[in-house]
Amino acid sequence: LSSVHPAGGYEKLFETVEELSSPVACHVTGRIPTWLKGSLLRCGPGLFEIGSEPFYHLFDGQALLHKFDFTEGDVTYYRRFVRSDSYVRAMTEKRIVITEFGTCAYPDPCKNIFSRFFSYFRGVEVTDNALVNIYPVGEDYYACTETNFITKINPKTLETMKKVDLCKYVSINGLTAHPHIEKDGTVYNIGNCFGKNFSIAYNIVRMPPLQADKEDPIKKSEVVVQFPCSDRFKPSYVHSFGMTANYIVFVETPVKINLIKFLSSWSLWGANYMDCFESNETMGVWIHVADKIKGKYLNIRYRTSAFNLFHHINTYEDNGFLVVDLCTWKGFEFVYNYLYLANLRGNWEEVKKKAEKAPQPEARRYVLPLSFDKVDTGKNLVTLPYTTATATLHSDETIWLEPEILFAGPRQAFEFPQINYQKYSGKPYTYAYGLGLNHFVPDRLCKLNIKTRETWVWQEPDSYPSEPIFVSQPGALEEDDGVILSVVISPCVGPKPAYLLVLNAKDMSEMARAEVEMNISVTFHGMFKTA
Repeated sequence: LSSVHPAGGYEKLFETVEELSSPVACHVTGRIPTWLKGSLLRCGPGLFEIGSEPFYHLFDGQALLHKFDFTEGDVTYYRRFVRSDSYVRAMTEKRIVITEFGTCAYPDPCKNIFSRFFSYFRGVEVTDNALVNIYPVGEDYYACTETNFITKINPKTLETMKKVDLCKYVSINGLTAHPHIEKDGTVYNIGNCFGKNFSIAYNIVRMPPLQADKEDPIKKSEVVVQFPCSDRFKPSYVHSFGMTANYIVFVETPVKINLIKFLSSWSLWGANYMDCFESNETMGVWIHVADKIKGKYLNIRYRTSAFNLFHHINTYEDNGFLVVDLCTWKGFEFVYNYLYLANLRGNWEEVKKKAEKAPQPEARRYVLPLSFDKVDTGKNLVTLPYTTATATLHSDETIWLEPEILFAGPRQAFEFPQINYQKYSGKPYTYAYGLGLNHFVPDRLCKLNIKTRETWVWQEPDSYPSEPIFVSQPGALEEDDGVILSVVISPCVGPKPAYLLVLNAKDMSEMARAEVEMNISVTFHGMFKTA
């Protein structure tokens, strides 16, 4: 189902839009289920240049919050920019002030050489541009990127409330935009840190649920377990992790951050975050497991061949094994090298040519034995009947993993995976929903039966959807009783350039769409907040 996009309408995903002064009513076709009450909150870049200065990378544009409200079958749409320091200072000075992921901020042209020299000693100003995701902590909601700064927002008005520096509460250099959130509201996340004798490690941070004292849970954050790093000075890039009731899984990939480059002041050599990544071409992938209850690292060395990893699909325990489902990209070259806006905005032939060279996507299942006996050296330790994934014990006591392929198509990625998270996170499950990337262009929504590999696809010509969010029907009996929500732009198709799509999660058939009169820029992640 690899459709072509000669019109290049996808470039509208990367075009600056204006925020709204108040919510607008959407034009609904079809029927939105009356049980669907609440807000779809989404996050992504909405401002792709400041005056004449362009942002260069997909992860540089200034954060825009989007909200679709559902009441009794009616839908409204609203959006506002996050008032981050990055945004406010850019607006004030009419130039890029804070260095973003792939765009360097140059020194203030109004400063003389001496004040520039002294501002060099202040070190790097880390961005707080919260364009990646939104998640709850206690009764509060935060927009986030992957640095130490998260931004508290009001989910009703989309107002920016305050910037929070996580370094004040816990020993980390940053946290991912993909925390795991338990039923009681406990939040788990991972970030790199300086461990013992200056070497790098990774900390798992736990934020407790809101207590009777109503104190902000972020102030009670604590490190519960530490993972070692494969290289003393170079942490791997980590975007998400896996978690079950009893275990935490951390996949350490060969995409490394060169901290020497990162810490040597950028302002002198005009660098950005992207300039600090490098690939370790020999390490492959190391997988680490910790006992979540005891807060203890399991000293088992799982190894496999190189891939990039951004999103875990799900993880669960089964008879002494951990089943770890991942959206991988094969090889050690960093996929983000292909996500510069110039690449993504190109005409279809150029976009395809670039993607041919990039690491290839594959959804995979790895199976990790939680214990082993030396007598099984040379043998496959996996005894689960339903998987072809293997784990071979080597004489040096490493366990070499080979995956089962869940989904693969040439330059067709099953990405931005979502599941029925509330009921099936960390448990055996059957269905995953994904955004189909065709040479990095999002052009379909896909449901995957993990057990049978059966797929269902929603796709329309020149239409570009976002990450599918699953919302369970109240009183649902089955895993896929509910709807899928996705923001779609269709700039070349009809009078309405964008809409919110509502699909039946059972068969991915359209139930309704709520159309708006304006373009909607790309969104990465988000959540449904039930009313």
